[in-house]
Amino acid sequence: MIEFNQVSKSFAGQNAVKNLNLHLKEGAFSVLIGTSGSGKSTTLKMINRLVEHDSGTIRFAGEDIGQLPLLALRRRMGYAIQSIGLFPHWTVAQNIATVPQLIKWDRKRINARIDELMVLLGLDLSLRERFPHQLSGGQQQRVGVARALAADPDVLLMDEPFGALDPVTRSALQQEMTRIHRLLGRTIVLVTHDIDEALRLADHLILMDGGEVVQQGTPLHMLTHPANDFVREFFGRSELGVRLLSLRAVRDYIRPGVPVTGEPVADTLTLREALSAFVARQCQVLPVKNTEGRFCGNLHFEDLLGEEGAGENHP
Repeated sequence: MIEFNQVSKSFAGQNAVKNLNLHLKEGAFSVLIGTSGSGKSTTLKMINRLVEHDSGTIRFAGEDIGQLPLLALRRRMGYAIQSIGLFPHWTVAQNIATVPQLIKWDRKRINARIDELMVLLGLDLSLRERFPHQLSGGQQQRVGVARALAADPDVLLMDEPFGALDPVTRSALQQEMTRIHRLLGRTIVLVTHDIDEALRLADHLILMDGGEVVQQGTPLHMLTHPANDFVREFFGRSELGVRLLSLRAVRDYIRPGVPVTGEPVADTLTLREALSAFVARQCQVLPVKNTEGRFCGNLHFEDLLGEEGAGENHP
C-alpha cells in the first residue's frame, strides 16, 4: 500500500530520515515509535507530502506520490493530529463535512455520512450543532477523527492523536480506534511516543532511532525477540512481563467450571487489565463473561504468573 525505497530527508543539513525502506501493508494498523527526533513524524508527514522527501521514492497504491496531484493525493488520506485543528466557528457537523463539501458531495449524502460517523465514534447526535469549545477534549478528538474519515479515505494518518488527553479518555479512544479498524479495515499509520499505546494498537510496529528503522514486526515478536540491546532497553527489561500481558486476551486463558462469586470480567480484556482486577478485588479467581454477557468460565491468577515470563509459544 505505502512503500518507502531509500528515502532520505534533512533539515538545515541534519538528517531527519536516511535511506528509509518501509512497506506499510494495506489494511494494517502500523505504528511508528521511537526516541525523540528519531524521524517518526517526518516519516508520517512525507506520506501525504506535508514534508517533501529529498531523495528516494515513496509509492502509494503502486504510484509515485511525487507524480500525483497534491490535492488528489491528500483527499485519499485522512489526517488527524494531537491539536485536532477543528474550525472554532463551525459546528461539529460542519467540521466533519469539510472534505465531503470540498469534493462536492450532495447534501443528503453528507448528512448521512455525518450521522454514520458520529454513531461510529460514540458521539451523541445531539452534539451535531455544538461548537468545538462546547465539547470535552475527548469529544473534540473524536470529531477530529470523524473529519479525517469523512470522505472514506484509503489511509488514515495519525500524529500523536491522543497525546493531550487524560489517561481514561485516552484509553477509551484507543479502544474506539481498535474497534473502528476492525470494522472498516482501513490502513492506519499512527505516530506515538507512548510505548503502551503502540503495543496496544499496532499489528505492525516500527521502532526508529536516528532517522532509521531499528526493528519492525508484530509487538509480540519485538518484545520476545529484540534485535539488539537498544530495542531491549527501549521496551524496558523490567517491564517486559507486564507488557507481554497487554498483548494477550482473557478469552484465551479461560478455564471451564462453576462460576465463582463476583462481577464477571469481559473475555475481551487483556491479561494486563485482568491483573488490575485481581489486585483491586484481592482474589485468585475471576468469573468471565462473553460479549453476550453470559458466563463462559473462570480466569485464574496463577495462569497470569506463568504468562509474565512466557515467549511466543503459548500451549
